[in-house]
Amino acid sequence: MKKQEMVVVMDNSTRNQGKGWKKVYLFMVMILLALAPNTAFAHCDTMEGPLVKDAQKAIQENNVNIVLKWVPETDEAEIKDAFNQTMKVRVLSPEAQKLADKSFFETLVRIHRAGEGVPFTGVKPVGTPIDPKIAAADKAIATGNLTPVKALVPQKDRAELTERFNKAIALRNFNVNDVKAGREYIEAYVKFFKFAEGEEDHEGGHGGHGAVH
Repeated sequence: MKKQEMVVVMDNSTRNQGKGWKKVYLFMVMILLALAPNTAFAHCDTMEGPLVKDAQKAIQENNVNIVLKWVPETDEAEIKDAFNQTMKVRVLSPEAQKLADKSFFETLVRIHRAGEGVPFTGVKPVGTPIDPKIAAADKAIATGNLTPVKALVPQKDRAELTERFNKAIALRNFNVNDVKAGREYIEAYVKFFKFAEGEEDHEGGHGGHGAVH
C-alpha cells in the first residue's frame, strides 16, 4: 500500500473511531436519563415545591405536624429532631436562620424521596423548570378544577384520572394535626400525580410525585 493511501485509511479509521465514541456517549446519556426519570422536571425537591412550602409553614407556625404527612411513620422521629434543632438554632442570628432552615428543607426532602425509592440530589432553587403535566396537576389541586390536566392526558385515561383527582380533593381538607389523615391525603395526591404524569397505569402502584413532583 502506498504511503498516501495508508494516511487516508488511517484518517478514515480515526474519524470512524470518533463517531463511534460519540455514539457510545449519546447511548450512555440516554441510559442514564432513562434510569433516572424522577430526577428531572420534578417539583417535590424544589424551593417552590409543596414539601418546602409546608416546611416553611411549619417553621412559621412552630408546628412540625404540618410536614409529617410527607414522610413514613418510621421516620417521624428524625424529622421531629431536625425540626426541633432548626427552631433552636435559627433564633441565634440571620445567618443561623438561613442555614438551619436550609438544613431542615434538605432533611425533609431527602427522607421523603427515600421513602419513595428516589435518590436525593439536593433542593433545587427557585425557577427550576418542572414538567407541564406537574404544573397542571398542581393547579388542578389548588383550584379544585381538573380542566388544566385533562387536555394533557389521553382520552382513555381521563375517567381514572378524574377518579383519582376526586379522591384527593375529598381528602385534602384534613386537620393538620391529624397526621394519619394527612398521610391518607398524600397517598391519594401522589397517585393522582403519578397517573397525570403517565408514570403508572394501574391503581396498585405507589410511587413519588415528581419526577415528581
